[in-house]
Amino acid sequence: MTSAPRVPWQVKFLALALIWGSSFLFMKVALAALDPIQIATGRILAATLILLVLMRMTGAHLPRDRRVWGHLLVSSIFLTALPFTGFVVGETRVASAIAGIGNATTPIAAVLFALLLLPAERLSGARLAAVLVGFLGVVVIAEPWNASGRPDPIGFLIVVLSGSCYGLGWTYNRRHLADADLGGLAQPAALLACGSVLMVPVLLIWWALNRGDHPLPWSLVPGAGHAAYPIWVALTCLAVLGFVGTGIAYMLQYDVVRAAGAVVSSTVTYLIPVVSVLLGVFVLGEHLGMAQVLGFAIVLACAVVINSSVSGRRGRP
Repeated sequence: MTSAPRVPWQVKFLALALIWGSSFLFMKVALAALDPIQIATGRILAATLILLVLMRMTGAHLPRDRRVWGHLLVSSIFLTALPFTGFVVGETRVASAIAGIGNATTPIAAVLFALLLLPAERLSGARLAAVLVGFLGVVVIAEPWNASGRPDPIGFLIVVLSGSCYGLGWTYNRRHLADADLGGLAQPAALLACGSVLMVPVLLIWWALNRGDHPLPWSLVPGAGHAAYPIWVALTCLAVLGFVGTGIAYMLQYDVVRAAGAVVSSTVTYLIPVVSVLLGVFVLGEHLGMAQVLGFAIVLACAVVINSSVSGRRGRP
């Protein structure tokens, strides 16, 4: 008789929502000492390290097929390098709560990219309506009619595009890696390893262009000691963001997928922005206007409709 797991998948599911939802707070605080490129690169390198260590402990192996690695490299552009950088850049201009709301656009983007990249994909009436209303929700959040109280339009556009990158990356995975045997931690470890390969040259180029303010690639931003948060707090947030918020979180995600199925696991997308908004408002003291709250509710409801439509069409996982 198979023994029950020590930690129920429901607990891991909630932990995953809390970890990923708090990542927007960690990015905001880390900006007190580091540049966005440093944060994104450090996050990916730390997560790659912890996953490779876990793979070593469990005896798992990275993929060996060159074709698989080629597709993983492309996927990593949209699942690690671009969104991890984009969200931090966006948070230099908007609140962490707004960045978390931008992450809620992932399911909407996934539907659109699936139509473009997956020939067999069909758009039902409910999903079409959800996509259209979801875009309306994004417009409400952006509040273009309010020139004084709206979120910074460039910053908000950056976080929305960053959330959309996830939709493109996972759709690309579905098309090109659906038949690849990437069990356990092999896929997230390989994705993050590719992300490290992508981000290290970016970090070095950024450093070469900013050597006046950064004598070394890991030098702190000027005036870091006088920022809103102490340097040690900012650096601790980066470490937690990388090791826990990315590395351990991927491990938890795969545990939930194995225990409850991919459809159930994907619903964590609904809780991530809720956590980020609550932490941004009650921990960082950020403020959301009524338009942002209303738009967030619209986008979240549309994400639920999209996922429910997919679940009903595919059946029980």
